[in-house]
Amino acid sequence: MEEHEVKTVLVMDKATFKNTEVDYEAYYLYCDLAEELYMDEKQIQDNDARMKDSYREKKGLLTSTQISGIRAKYGISQSDLCVLLGWGGKTITRYESHQVQDKAHDTILKKIDQDPEWFLSLLNDAKDSLSAESYQKYMEAATSLFEEDQDAYLRKAIEASYARFQGNKMFHGNTPLSLDKVVDVIRYFAASSKVTNLYKVKLMKLMWYADALAYKRRRRAITGLVYQALPMGAVPVGHNSIIDLKDIPCEEVDMGETIAYHFALSGECKFSALSKDDKEILDLVIDKLGKMGKNDIIAFMHKEQAYVETSPREVIEFKYAESLQI
Repeated sequence: MEEHEVKTVLVMDKATFKNTEVDYEAYYLYCDLAEELYMDEKQIQDNDARMKDSYREKKGLLTSTQISGIRAKYGISQSDLCVLLGWGGKTITRYESHQVQDKAHDTILKKIDQDPEWFLSLLNDAKDSLSAESYQKYMEAATSLFEEDQDAYLRKAIEASYARFQGNKMFHGNTPLSLDKVVDVIRYFAASSKVTNLYKVKLMKLMWYADALAYKRRRRAITGLVYQALPMGAVPVGHNSIIDLKDIPCEEVDMGETIAYHFALSGECKFSALSKDDKEILDLVIDKLGKMGKNDIIAFMHKEQAYVETSPREVIEFKYAESLQI
């Protein structure tokens, strides 16, 4: 009957749950003197949760941790998530502790996890059942997630439009498309005090010159963009979508009969996607062309062999980078 210290040990255990045998990690207390394993009340609860999570994983269901992770993503309480879904007030609490959800509820939780737009629609329907403070909090979190999703979909769409060009290195400058680099190249130009009046037409030319100069110097472009010969010079495929990517500092300017797109970035900025070599090339382009106006840079571009030798709307091949004017 003497008191003495016991060890906590991790054991690979087996159990049968809902006619399914599962393996799981279980924590026990171990007594050296009695050479016995036993559990206290908390370990019984924790091991039961681990066993059920192992079952969930085997059946393709969300684990209790994943369910609480969904709530954490939206910053929503257990009870308020039940309100949104029209479930009993303790349903989510049970799913995060001891009860395994059925397939139907699991499907709904997965949809919530993957579709912030649907969460927003449920939130709107349940607005009157939530406090104003909670509603606003959940709205801001879901809106932010939805915006991130939009960027992911936009990236996939742009990448899909580039798939047909990947077999020809002369089209993409021997470089796989990197939208992270595209975003940082645009931001780099927009942040430079040496670049004046950076509107879309000028930006597109600066991007082509940067990629062409990179290919000329090191036989690989920076971004992997593919450029076409349009009336005002080189323009990357998918240019309208590219300027809508997240973190690109683009502002619409009403010019009366048309809308112009202006790019500017202030404050301390980081460009983590760009290498030191990339930045040196961008700086060379900025020094040569940054102060040019729109019409000047168009005229300059029109003298490039790359533009002269390429038929309208055809892809400008990087083989012409050898004759670049800068």
